[in-house]
Amino acid sequence: MASITRSVLSDQVKEHLLQAVLSGHYPPDSRIVETRVARELGISQGPVREALRDLEVLGIVETTAFHGARVRRPDKGELAEAYGIRAELESLGARLAVPRLVEADIAELQSYIDEMQRAASAGDVLAEAHVDTAFHGRIVEIAANVTLRRVWRFLEPTSRTYITFIAHAIDPHEMANLHQPIIDALQARDADAATEAVRRHFRIAAEMFDPFLEIASPAPTKDPAAA
Repeated sequence: MASITRSVLSDQVKEHLLQAVLSGHYPPDSRIVETRVARELGISQGPVREALRDLEVLGIVETTAFHGARVRRPDKGELAEAYGIRAELESLGARLAVPRLVEADIAELQSYIDEMQRAASAGDVLAEAHVDTAFHGRIVEIAANVTLRRVWRFLEPTSRTYITFIAHAIDPHEMANLHQPIIDALQARDADAATEAVRRHFRIAAEMFDPFLEIASPAPTKDPAAA
């Protein structure tokens, strides 16, 4: 029971740190000090250490001897690779989802786009990224393929981190609009069109991000390890 409790706590710390990275509290190249995080959260270092290991596996942080954990700076080539893989995974997900869709699913997916537009109007990059994730994740869930869902969940945090770092350089309404052709194809129950719509979505998104990826990062707060 103690090991289960510790595992659950580690997952909570991982999500806490991931959100801190996405918000810019830990900008690229900043250190995440294990002892400081443990002290701030009022917990032992064990769950923090495990959370950092998980984030390293996901490619969010990197750990070096004598320097501890540091937030990785987005790499243009790696994002392109991740987007290419996600395009194939999610196009398969869309194809598998088509015969399982009901009208309530279409309405839910449409509501995500509406939420993205509201977040875009409010200038809330984090909220838009969160809803964007929910949109793509819902299609994967509808596909009902356990292996697909597992692989997608592994890749998604890295992609979301990169996107959040550079989203301030992109028209947020344009980003939200990229999702409409996917819904249109799903609503038509056209598996081929849905597959192509997903691939086109990632192709256009990659082209939009390309000019900004190497130079953009969130306006840093204070490096939490600098004090």
